[in-house]
Amino acid sequence: MHVCSCVCLAGAISIYSPQRSLIRSVQDDVIFSVNFTCSGIPNIQWTFMSGLVSRTIGAWQPGGYTNITEDYSSRVQAYDNGSMGLSDLRLQDGGFYVVTITESTGSSKDFGFVLKVNEVLYEDLQYLTVSFLALACLASLLMLTMWLLDKAYKKIMACKRRREMPGKAMCKQQNPSQ
Repeated sequence: MHVCSCVCLAGAISIYSPQRSLIRSVQDDVIFSVNFTCSGIPNIQWTFMSGLVSRTIGAWQPGGYTNITEDYSSRVQAYDNGSMGLSDLRLQDGGFYVVTITESTGSSKDFGFVLKVNEVLYEDLQYLTVSFLALACLASLLMLTMWLLDKAYKKIMACKRRREMPGKAMCKQQNPSQ
């Protein structure tokens, strides 16, 4: 969990975060954590930006109203401390997330997070598995072939030695003169 601390003191808003860049995979959940202290109740607004797109995700007041847009209503969890949870991530969720904290005096401050969403490439795993199995079958076939060739070589050599020995019967051949 990554923490973004917001301190609102007499019209001054300070925002801190140990990590501004988050990496998750498709279908994972992410929590943009925000802790703040203020004299009064601030308004919190989250916005998503990516390329030319800028969408408001939602706005709320701790202990007060919560207004999440329809696009995000089933996937966003708004917390009273200003944190936002986004579930069931999609590739298009990757981008820049901005939290805007506005005090009752009207002063506000923005703070941004970068979210990178990685695609889970099951196709690559399947490709590797099939390739491994194909290579294992090929290796087994080659080992079997080598074993059979070795057995055949030994039988041929044994038969040759028997033929070369004087007075011994021919190797699995009947002498036509007998």
